[in-house]
Amino acid sequence: MKILLLSLSFLFLIISSKGQNIERMEPPNWWLNMKHNDIQLMFYGKDIQNLIPTTSYKGVTIKGIEKVANPNYLFVKINISKEAKAGQVEFVFEQNNKSIVKKSFELLGRNLNRSEMPGFNNADAIYLITPDRFVNGDPTNDNIDGYRETMDRTKKGGRHGGDLKGLSNALTYIKNLGFSAIWLNPLLENDMEVYSYHGYSTTDYYKIDPRFGTNAEYQAMADKARGMGLKLIMDMIVNHCGSFHWWMDDLPSDDWINQWAKYTGTNHRKSLLQDPYASAIDKKIFTDGWFVPTMPDLNQRNPIMAQYLIQNSIWWVEYLGLAGIRMDTYPYPDMDFMTDWTEALMREYPQLNIVGEEWHEDPAIVAYWQKGKENPNGYTSALKSIMDFPLQAAMINGLKNEDSWNKGLMEIYEMLSKDFLYAEPQNLVVFPDNHDMSRIFTQVDEDYNLFKQAIAYVMTIRGIPQFYYGTEILMKNPGTTDHGIIRSDFPGGWKDDTINAFTGQGITTEQKVASSFMSKLLKWRKTATAIHHGSTKHFIPQSGIYVYFRYNEAQKVMVVINKNENEKELKLDRFSEVIEHERIGEDVISGKIFNIDDHIMLPAKSVLVLDCK
Repeated sequence: MKILLLSLSFLFLIISSKGQNIERMEPPNWWLNMKHNDIQLMFYGKDIQNLIPTTSYKGVTIKGIEKVANPNYLFVKINISKEAKAGQVEFVFEQNNKSIVKKSFELLGRNLNRSEMPGFNNADAIYLITPDRFVNGDPTNDNIDGYRETMDRTKKGGRHGGDLKGLSNALTYIKNLGFSAIWLNPLLENDMEVYSYHGYSTTDYYKIDPRFGTNAEYQAMADKARGMGLKLIMDMIVNHCGSFHWWMDDLPSDDWINQWAKYTGTNHRKSLLQDPYASAIDKKIFTDGWFVPTMPDLNQRNPIMAQYLIQNSIWWVEYLGLAGIRMDTYPYPDMDFMTDWTEALMREYPQLNIVGEEWHEDPAIVAYWQKGKENPNGYTSALKSIMDFPLQAAMINGLKNEDSWNKGLMEIYEMLSKDFLYAEPQNLVVFPDNHDMSRIFTQVDEDYNLFKQAIAYVMTIRGIPQFYYGTEILMKNPGTTDHGIIRSDFPGGWKDDTINAFTGQGITTEQKVASSFMSKLLKWRKTATAIHHGSTKHFIPQSGIYVYFRYNEAQKVMVVINKNENEKELKLDRFSEVIEHERIGEDVISGKIFNIDDHIMLPAKSVLVLDCK
């Protein structure tokens, strides 16, 4: 009878554990000697919640187990001590003292240089790339079995086939232009039905989309870039995921995402978070409302979700050796979580730079999010850098509008004068355009002289300059603001392209001149210390002419923008507080020498970047 009971008990155990398997474990590994050594492991599998995890691996301790409403999830908190060695940590999941399933977690030796990797800074110039639209280096991954969307270059919003191998092949081109950093739009898996190429609807936070390549290929490309002196910036999104993310079919808990009785989109009113009179419901709709129906809004107030997102970001920085992160839609997630997230990254990587996207044209709103800003409501940010949308808009208006008391160049002057609002204006990322707005050549109505003035301004004003791929060859989007056209394929990135911007084959003379113009400024900027960390002094625009200086003890640079249709004389006595003993200025662009002791003649619709000596 005793034997029969034992047999029945064993049979019950087999039946109850049937189908119990660990289908997913995230993160898939960790590293030794990290500051962040208390790790939350997410295990997913059918009815695994009541299994008891154990491990005998030296230096790894299970500190706690957290269950959620869904029995298919189990969150296990572990500590990795200094005693731990690299190897496979085996977790044994037990029930009734019987082993049910095992799962290995890899501990890797750490590259100790990771903790002190330099972030991107004012000495850098960033090249922004939408990977699907840059170079197709591996046509074999254009379509992947089981993935919802296939390649179709005839669709402006479709997948076109650019990939990691293509990016790797193009690194020499980027470096030779004079760039020192690369920001890539998201490469994580986006297994969405349509419009998946842009990357902002993540369906797996630990996996590169196989239509771009593999995790290993991303790592290899990052290593190659770093070896060439190119820093890598990863585009991240913690505000939302894609509706086809694997967990959306089986959420850990109802509060894993922000849910509403009926679909509620964000109101996009970013001033709500600073508004002293804003209603609670308006604020809630801003932060908890969804971007679009296919982008579920993640709930960072859920502590398990918060830890998941922080760990994921650290994982990618460590895995790739990143120099920086560009955080998408920075104000939309829970604001206190964003401070926690940023601080966690900076504790692990003190020199890392993180730039947040706050798309607003009011500098008072943008400045709110920068580290060191004292806000009236007491909010404290840890974010080093922000995208300078206010200055970008003012630059376009200033170059295009007719000059008057408060229009034209005065708009640029007035916006820059508001730098007192920022804790550290020199850490802003400045740019003429990006992947979400019309190309700069289109914004200035394809006026090449205005294009040059915009590029020179971004290259020489305070901040960290960023340029979108193809700006160097005057890529444009005439007559449309469709993002699929703005993010057009880079010519020469596909085998059958008849025009090849990489080699110069088939591009126009104006495109070649523009590329040479940008490259000359970029290469000069690399050693221009006054531009990297010098002071700024500008003078009120007069008669369609704007003058500003960047200077330090080693260098003095005078930038002159002349919007006039005719040659103009510029008297220099007005600038005597900056021009002291200098007698000549060499134009970085043309190489022409100007005497700067009395006056200079400005070519019509020109920009001069004078290295004063």
